[in-house]
Amino acid sequence: MKIDLPIAFEQKMREMLGADYDKYLASFDKEAYQGLRVNTAKLSVEQFLSMSPYELKQVDWCKNGFYYEKHEKPAKHPYYFAGLYYIQEPSAMTTASLLPVEKGDVVLDLCAAPGGKSTELAAKLDGTGLLITNDISNSRAKALLKNIEVFGVGNALVTSEPPNVLANRFPAFFDKILIDAPCSGEGMFRKQSNMTKAWENNGVDLFVGLQRSILKEAVTMLKPGGMIIYSTCTFSKEENEQSIEYLLSLDNSLELVELPLIKGFDKGHPEWGLEHNEALTKCRRLWPHCIEGEGHFVAMVQKREDNVLNANVAPYVFSKEKLSKEAEEFITSLRYPFDLKRMDVQKERVYYIPEQMPFVKGLRILRCGLYMGDMKKNRFEPSQSLAMFLKKEHFPNVLDLSVEDDRVIKYLKGETISLTSEEEDVLKDGICLICVDGFSLGFGKLNRGTMKNKYLPGWRYM
Repeated sequence: MKIDLPIAFEQKMREMLGADYDKYLASFDKEAYQGLRVNTAKLSVEQFLSMSPYELKQVDWCKNGFYYEKHEKPAKHPYYFAGLYYIQEPSAMTTASLLPVEKGDVVLDLCAAPGGKSTELAAKLDGTGLLITNDISNSRAKALLKNIEVFGVGNALVTSEPPNVLANRFPAFFDKILIDAPCSGEGMFRKQSNMTKAWENNGVDLFVGLQRSILKEAVTMLKPGGMIIYSTCTFSKEENEQSIEYLLSLDNSLELVELPLIKGFDKGHPEWGLEHNEALTKCRRLWPHCIEGEGHFVAMVQKREDNVLNANVAPYVFSKEKLSKEAEEFITSLRYPFDLKRMDVQKERVYYIPEQMPFVKGLRILRCGLYMGDMKKNRFEPSQSLAMFLKKEHFPNVLDLSVEDDRVIKYLKGETISLTSEEEDVLKDGICLICVDGFSLGFGKLNRGTMKNKYLPGWRYM
């Protein structure tokens, strides 16, 4: 592949890589790698492999990550619409894969859009604890929200705030924080060659400033014993080792955590820091000429338990509005143990609030908990996000279609679908959960043999 690298960048890489520079340059002649990551909150890796329509190869550093062949179109497959996997560049899987999220944790993804790392964090939480996923760009946060909802995540707060606003709200609140920092993107030049122009225009200094402002706020939000994992898709020592040195300088209770040295990974380089801190060898660099993926950097720090802080985060405040009779009847008919005391009504919209949800008034929020649906006159309209959250066994009225059934694509395109006589005999008029091979796609409304399509228009198959 022909690519014109900026001269200043070439010189810098020669200095960093020495004899390996030619190998790095040769990596541009290879095709970029394609990857997908299985949503383990919906099915096991083994279950997905048994039904996968693709020839897949395991990603070494992500147990639920796989390479697929370039000619495949996984974003057009019904399983993608069912939230069974996320399409993600293989190196980008590293950060969330390495963060040791435990069930019940309170987790923050600070620069989260479009949601690749957040969806993996949510899968690790498996419906427990709380995920706050944030992006300062409201337009990008909308894409983040969609991916969160496609994945069936019900225990999330999706926000669009600058880090300092969150830091003022959530001191010492999080068990784990993930920062996939805005960066100069040097590691993505092979995949997105147009990024070289942005590099020439911006260099690294702009991003160094952004990264340090983010890190400064993130430290204050970390609990004693908690962990921050930091990543970039760049090679710049200023944005990598030197940013980690800056992070360590913010709090003397922070210590670097040794990350796995997986085949092809490189250690961090103390000589590229400012202080020549030998602990920087605990960081990891991913070079595109050493692995099957793009360039990446990742490091993790932990705050010692002896640094005791008194978190003062107020709990969520529920509204005084009550569920309508129709909403309560619908929710209690579901075969899922929803606690009605955790339902919150906001201008006829019903949300299910996770137990660890904090006080959120005043924040720019795209979604708070699980959006259940809307209370209408004499009826309750369940939401698309509720459909994606529910499993087949949770709903009393289910139309489960085979992936080979042409009605699946018709449904995803928003069309009315017909039923067989056998299906008409089994299904009852009213709301139906439409599934593909046992996995939820959305709702329909059956009336005298006609299934009205309730699939969210903005998500339709194009």
